[in-house]
Amino acid sequence: MKSDYQAGRIVGILGGGQLGRMFIQEALNFDVCVHILDPDPEAPASKIAHEFTLGSLLDFDTVYNFGKNKSVLTIEIEHVNVDALEQLEKEGVKIYPQPNVIRLIQDKGLQKEFYRQHQIPSAPFHLISDKSELNDHQDFLPFMQKSRTGGYDGKGVQAMKTVGDFNQSFEGGSVLEKFVDFEKELSVIVARNENGQTCSYPIVELEFNPEANLVEFLFAPAAVAESIEKEARLIAEEIIDKLGMVGILAVELFLTKDGKLLVNEVAPRPHNSGHQTIEANFTSQYEQHLRSILNLPLGSTAAITPSVMINLLGEKNFFGPVIYQGIEEIVSWEGVYPHLYGKKETKPFRKMGHVTVLNTSLEEAKKIALKVKETLKVIGNE
Repeated sequence: MKSDYQAGRIVGILGGGQLGRMFIQEALNFDVCVHILDPDPEAPASKIAHEFTLGSLLDFDTVYNFGKNKSVLTIEIEHVNVDALEQLEKEGVKIYPQPNVIRLIQDKGLQKEFYRQHQIPSAPFHLISDKSELNDHQDFLPFMQKSRTGGYDGKGVQAMKTVGDFNQSFEGGSVLEKFVDFEKELSVIVARNENGQTCSYPIVELEFNPEANLVEFLFAPAAVAESIEKEARLIAEEIIDKLGMVGILAVELFLTKDGKLLVNEVAPRPHNSGHQTIEANFTSQYEQHLRSILNLPLGSTAAITPSVMINLLGEKNFFGPVIYQGIEEIVSWEGVYPHLYGKKETKPFRKMGHVTVLNTSLEEAKKIALKVKETLKVIGNE
């Protein structure tokens, strides 16, 4: 039986960064009210939310009280108080992604064990409780040491190539993950609603800034064989189904030099590798997330045109109130769409926005994207 759509529902989001901001921009089209909880009074979503609450995402009472009167509660960052979410869930609040999924994904060790349990391909690994155990795994070198919890945007990750690198290791529980000799880094965004409808986006290719360990360029479509595209989307769909998760999930993968796909990490929320979908796909990842958590039919994920996304990172050696140098020039170019996140202060390599370039030719889009990178600079006036 078809049900009438209830307008004016209240969706609460834990986190008010750029992901929350872009989610609000889509939610307005569905007449959904978005309330935000964030510890930063100047958070990017704070000025456009229907209601903004200043408070810690890690404090039980703050999260619990924020979530009590919401139609649906969701996240834009994983580092939240899951105990409070579990209590709200027991009291009947719909929380998507579900608290048990967030708890699993908060811990990279549990993530790796989940992949092994479900025969999902990922790199070999060991779990340690303290850096003193590194010496027990010298024969496993080279590997990456990844903090089990709290890592974000390249933080909590350290390359271990020789025993001498153990001096750079960090304390606490961590995952030792075997180095992967990869050809490309790829990503698939996948969504699932309450009814179990699952839908994935075309695979995209990521190019990282080696100094900041952050994505600098995204290319859609990825330059991979059709068989790789099909396998990657099936892996992503299998993960979200095995998790039983409702919402949107980003699945980052390595394509190895010998043509194998390995899951790197997942994020249970809209993701940097899906920003281009706002202009380049029939349904943006933000609208798809909204559809999934409200149990609406999922939208078409097909690409309208090839695209390149450029992350706008704060320039080195610049701090203070932000200035976007060169924006007047790039907005005069056809198919160029800037998204500025509303962050008042810049610092080196801080994500300050992104630009999407659309063109019927991916190669031409790449050329324009390089011109954007050369022209548009994020600087401070101090």
